[in-house]
Amino acid sequence: MNGASSSLRAAFSHCVQQVRNYDYHHYLCLLELPPKMRKAAFALRAFNVETSRAMDIASDPKIGLMRLVWWQEAIDKIYANKLIEHPTAQALASVVSENKISKGWLKRSVEARINDANRDVTDIPENTEELEKYAEDTVSTLLYMTLQAGGIRSTAADHAASHIGKASGLLLLLKALPYHASCNRHFSYIPAKVAANHGLLVKEGGRSEIRLDSLEGLCNAVFEMASVANVHLLKARELAGTVPNEARPVLLQAIPAQVLLDSLSRVHFDVFDPRLARGVLGVPPLWYQLKLKWYSWRKKY
Repeated sequence: MNGASSSLRAAFSHCVQQVRNYDYHHYLCLLELPPKMRKAAFALRAFNVETSRAMDIASDPKIGLMRLVWWQEAIDKIYANKLIEHPTAQALASVVSENKISKGWLKRSVEARINDANRDVTDIPENTEELEKYAEDTVSTLLYMTLQAGGIRSTAADHAASHIGKASGLLLLLKALPYHASCNRHFSYIPAKVAANHGLLVKEGGRSEIRLDSLEGLCNAVFEMASVANVHLLKARELAGTVPNEARPVLLQAIPAQVLLDSLSRVHFDVFDPRLARGVLGVPPLWYQLKLKWYSWRKKY
């Protein structure tokens, strides 16, 4: 029994370290959660780290896709009470056994990643709504499950979580544009409709491509998408009066989204500006931590 307990402690410690190493701005958010919710939140975030990085760290896209499929199958095994020799999966299994976590949301998250990985480099999202759906499936679901783990049943909290997840997902995709452009200059998370609005869409040989060689056009496109994220943050905050107090620490994840939005605004929505890579989401780490603490103390998000 002690061996199993020690193994589980090591699994949760691994999850905390993974989130700290690869998702630091959310790591600091999770520290503001009540202790009873923290374990589940770190396991869920570590699961997200595993699936979000699968394609990036693979030497071959097929290997990354295999990793995502492995996680899809791992979820089925977790709900079938089968042992999996992987620290994040072990921690997740413990969380699932202790809390009523919806299997559908976990599956939805991985399936969205798999569908994205299967996209051809020339398969450009048609509109912003497609990316909002992707953000909902990969980011909002984490907030829904964290609320579930805390035993919080609130339609208002779920609606706020949906908006915060969409805003966060869209803004992180924008921040990652330089990385995605470096992988393949024809591939982008800028929707065709937005790209066309700002002269970034080029048609060659019967297919459409996005070119990022117009800085003004790119900044305008980023501004258009960031404006959609801003609307989601505003809608989430409009719901604050009806969100129960116990849900507010979970929704504190609106703060990193707002910080990133403000950082983008300061660099005039130029995602290639090196200032965005400084500190935490473009701001000094101490300032970011103080902002989180201030909102946490005031029970706001």
